[in-house]
Amino acid sequence: MEFKVGRTVVRVIQGDITEQETEAIVNAANPTLMGGGGVDGAIHRKGGPSILEECKKIRATQYPKGLPTGKAVITNAGRLKAKYVIHTVGPIWSGGDRGEAELLAEAYRSCLELASSKGIKSIAFPSISTGAYGYPISKASRVALETVKDFLIKEHTINEVVFVLFSREDQKVYEKAAEEILSK
Repeated sequence: MEFKVGRTVVRVIQGDITEQETEAIVNAANPTLMGGGGVDGAIHRKGGPSILEECKKIRATQYPKGLPTGKAVITNAGRLKAKYVIHTVGPIWSGGDRGEAELLAEAYRSCLELASSKGIKSIAFPSISTGAYGYPISKASRVALETVKDFLIKEHTINEVVFVLFSREDQKVYEKAAEEILSK
């Protein structure tokens, strides 16, 4: 499914984020930046050790206590098709009354701002926080799409945003939300 937001094409697809040919892909990382399960583990495994080496440098120089929730950093993409990996930490779902929506929006916004500042024209996102962090996908999809739409209305630096969902069911949830949010 494809939408236009200003001059930017926004697509919702089912697929493997590690196979995307956008300039940057987003990693739903944990604060350690040392790899983990889900999207994080897949990116580190397929991208190879150069990603981890850059993450170790970031931890040593910028974030010795770990990457804070909502912030984003960039590394090379190693053996991936993308040129860069933008790592961000989404919130752990705790019922929705502990600022989770604001933190999730900050994670998406931080990635977009970082991509824009680096001149990156295309970016692929997974569904941040909806795996091990337990964020309900119906709520997370709305936060993601609204945040991206708000950014793209104000900034015209990114040409393509792709939401890459692992399952067909997750893709359907994002498509339904996208029809409501991006069609207006």
